Amino acid sequence: MRARDIALAVLLGLASWQGLVMLTGAPHFILPAPWRVAQAAYHSRAVIAENASVTAIEVLLGLVLGTLLGVVTAIQLALSKTAERLLLPVLVFTQAVPVFALAPLLTLWFGYGMGSKVVMAVLIIYFPVTAAFHDGLTRVDQGLRDLAVTMGAGKYRFMRHVQIPNALPGLGTGLKLAAVYAPIGAVIGEWVGASKGLGYLMLLANGRAKIDLMFASLIVLAVLTVALHITVGHLADRLTRYATGAAELNP
Repeated sequence: MRARDIALAVLLGLASWQGLVMLTGAPHFILPAPWRVAQAAYHSRAVIAENASVTAIEVLLGLVLGTLLGVVTAIQLALSKTAERLLLPVLVFTQAVPVFALAPLLTLWFGYGMGSKVVMAVLIIYFPVTAAFHDGLTRVDQGLRDLAVTMGAGKYRFMRHVQIPNALPGLGTGLKLAAVYAPIGAVIGEWVGASKGLGYLMLLANGRAKIDLMFASLIVLAVLTVALHITVGHLADRLTRYATGAAELNP
């Protein structure tokens, strides 16, 4: 996404928001106008920044740990047909259980601190990353497989020089999804039980009827998510270019 497109989208969103407020005549404690939210964000900037930093750390830790766990799992599944037959259906079956329903249990097991939110973020991004990367690892042209066998390459060398470069675009796709899902996991964990974070601040503001502060916290969360998505998108593009270059060097 280009900066110009983002700016236009923001302006369109603000104009639509203000127009909705004017057309419906909704009171400010139901739907505050953008200028009220901006005022609340300015007056509470220190509180918002403090809680936003907590959520950002939770999201980043969850994204890094979830990605590492997903990459390692995908490689193991691709290396072992037995593991793929036994574990892949289990991973798919686990998605039948709503991750959000696990939030109270995670809070009970890991406490009200940062740990339960990081675990929630890890769980919510683990499967998309694993599935996307594993799909890329297994979708290798049969001609390359035959060539590797002819040249005597073992499965570990084949994995390193062919499968992993071939799967990097798929990993990039999984990371783009993870960048959107990770904040959801962290905030849901904060809603269930927390003493800091944007999710906690939104609940606190709602309980005190400070709807403008709640909207301000929500907008900051959206900005963090978009920034993370753009950053991860650039990383995904780099992975794709690297994979293309590796394919050209090893036709």
